[in-house]
Amino acid sequence: MRNRLSVVLLALAVASPLVAQRGTAPDSAFLRQHYAKTEYQIPMRDGKRLFTAVYTPRDTTRRYPIMLSRTPYSAGPYGPDAYPRALGPSPRFADAGFIFVYQDVRGRFMSEADFVHMTPWRGMAGAAAVDESTDTYDTIDWLLTHVPRNTARVGMWGISYPGFFTAAALVDAHPALKAASPQAPQADWFMGDDVHHHGAFWLTSAFNFFTTSGLARPSPTAERPRPFSYGTDDGYAFFLAMGPLSNADRMYLKGAAPFWNDMMAHGTEDAFWQARRIAPHLKNVTPAVLTVGGWYDANNLHGALLVHESIARQSAATSNRIVVGPWSHGQWSRGPGDALGDLHFGSATGQFFRDSIEFPFFAYYLENEGTLTLPNATMFETGSNRWRTFDAWPPKAAPTRSLYLHAGGTLSFAPPAGAEGLGYDQYVSDPANPVPFLADHNTGMKPDYMAHDQRFTAGRPDVLVYTSEPLAADLTVAGSVRPELFVSTSGTDSDWIVQLIDVDPSSGFQELVRGDAMRGKFRNSYARPEAFVPNQPAKVAFGTDDVLHTFKKGHRIMVHVQSSWFPLVDRNPQTFVDIYNAAASDFQKATQRVYHSRAQASRIELPVLQLP
Repeated sequence: MRNRLSVVLLALAVASPLVAQRGTAPDSAFLRQHYAKTEYQIPMRDGKRLFTAVYTPRDTTRRYPIMLSRTPYSAGPYGPDAYPRALGPSPRFADAGFIFVYQDVRGRFMSEADFVHMTPWRGMAGAAAVDESTDTYDTIDWLLTHVPRNTARVGMWGISYPGFFTAAALVDAHPALKAASPQAPQADWFMGDDVHHHGAFWLTSAFNFFTTSGLARPSPTAERPRPFSYGTDDGYAFFLAMGPLSNADRMYLKGAAPFWNDMMAHGTEDAFWQARRIAPHLKNVTPAVLTVGGWYDANNLHGALLVHESIARQSAATSNRIVVGPWSHGQWSRGPGDALGDLHFGSATGQFFRDSIEFPFFAYYLENEGTLTLPNATMFETGSNRWRTFDAWPPKAAPTRSLYLHAGGTLSFAPPAGAEGLGYDQYVSDPANPVPFLADHNTGMKPDYMAHDQRFTAGRPDVLVYTSEPLAADLTVAGSVRPELFVSTSGTDSDWIVQLIDVDPSSGFQELVRGDAMRGKFRNSYARPEAFVPNQPAKVAFGTDDVLHTFKKGHRIMVHVQSSWFPLVDRNPQTFVDIYNAAASDFQKATQRVYHSRAQASRIELPVLQLP
């Protein structure tokens, strides 16, 4: 394990001559003065052409590496005289000088062909003869030949969906692709990114996306889709009034977002979802990789962790690094990054990342500039508000400790000694009155929802609350938190939502360290769902996305258990049906029990870091 000071010194260690001269962010006037713009339609191997905008430095005294971004969200503004306000991942790149290339992926905006969400890989179910890997390869090959004064060294970056396209470029990568930074890449749309977590449907995220960016595009266009109008700021009321998921297309989408109906037809982990997973293909990766994520990224923290882990496991020789900071989705690319929601982090974490990690990474691999001392993992430790570095992530020296649920709402590292009261706690879960995920009104998946005080649900009768004694010493959790619950339901299906919370003794503030949902019918298999036997105990276990968090001395650890988290997660009818085609009559109240006896000891498995 390396000392965190090594990260702080990166800004000094990377003595690159590519230094910003103006001290302010570029704007379109600066870019027009220093860069020439050309638009192309680049042919792919199947004959389809992809719209591509190329910005080349007007200084012709030297050659430049290429920075490429492929996006479904528009490579505009369109027209040879139309310039954006910024180029590259941060202002330092435009100041330093690169050839910047932006491309509409196939089927989006001004590119030809049809767009297929999370493009299936060649050889997988529903796949074509081309995929995002081949499109990237063909694009780079064309650029090297047709764009003057390039160094034949290419870097790629992208956030969210563009992060997926960046990760896809790593598969059978073009030899000229030397460095890539998949940032918040979506990697698995059934297990943990954007639209599903452990088979539970992420309703607000999916609905907001598919009513705008998810709409079909019949022919090339420069026009952006109009935002969906909810007619209210109360998303809880809107989605409750919508009723069963089957009403979403009938009432609102009306066939305009075909992939929505594809999702509704594939409610289990089948070949449809497997074909869209990137992890199995991240083998023999040749470019250097810098994966980026945010602990509070409500969209794609799972994808960032998965991409990094898959490369580490399947391509050990790759230069493979990861950075995770205290950020919401994409927050590292803008602003200081010193705060989020109700939380404050004590430093400009976003600026630090852009100047001391991201820019030096690309400068080193594309320009051979500086001495790169980036460790394998640079992670921000929440709770203590400090950067730490590791030789591997998750850290190897983090043995698991079991935190047990006890009668009376207590939480302890000691297992139940015997019979405790009834041996269980119970509550009634009512789909007509689900537990909200926000205290205020919002129609979307509010990007900072994890950084807000959770006391607003702690007093509800359908939320079980377990609290530890004040900690006698700091406790640092590093890795995936794993709930293992023994539960029963009077219904035949149920969701189980578990939240791990840090309680500040001075204010009572309840900080959501990690929360996730498990659709109970998938407890034994995501491909073959199983009904619960009413009132019969069953084990439900699942892993959450990683954390690096210190519970400070004197703080309490709290766990919430509930069966709804609305409208972040769609409502489970609590009857064993195809939820995507459920009828209103399928939604039933259910009595839920969580057991805490010696034989059925519900617990939270915590990877506890052993400090040096």
